[in-house]
Amino acid sequence: MQSGVLRVLRATAASWWRHRELRRTGQTALAQRLERQTVLRDLGYLRQAASLPNAHVICGEGGTFIHLGWTTVSTFAPIERFPLATLAVARGTPFIDIRPVTDVIAFANLPRVTRDGSIDPEPWGPGSSVSLTTYIDMVEGLGARIVNDPRPRQST
Repeated sequence: MQSGVLRVLRATAASWWRHRELRRTGQTALAQRLERQTVLRDLGYLRQAASLPNAHVICGEGGTFIHLGWTTVSTFAPIERFPLATLAVARGTPFIDIRPVTDVIAFANLPRVTRDGSIDPEPWGPGSSVSLTTYIDMVEGLGARIVNDPRPRQST
């Protein structure tokens, strides 16, 4: 793991209000232990984001989410204020920026990305799911921006 990634994760863990309060009240050892646990948890999320085929980061008006199959990590902040998501994108995880999407009804009616890699034979209706690349095709048609696009390049 790159030292820059660890530095960001450690700084993020140390800045959390609970850990700062523990340090302020003299419980430094407990704060350090909890910070280490937080860093290890976040490293696990980064490893999952790099290894799972349908992992992706999505950012909209409601915040930023890292989708890792059956696990989702989120915050109400934009991606610029969510270091874990920013690191995942910097390390190559697909990023879907839905902030430019204006048709919220069409977006809300899109199927979800499949969690376990299986493809729904009928990708319509409530609860349906599609592959990440199919989802990206759909959401890009609504105006979303894509970074680290996992779709194969089209030759012109």
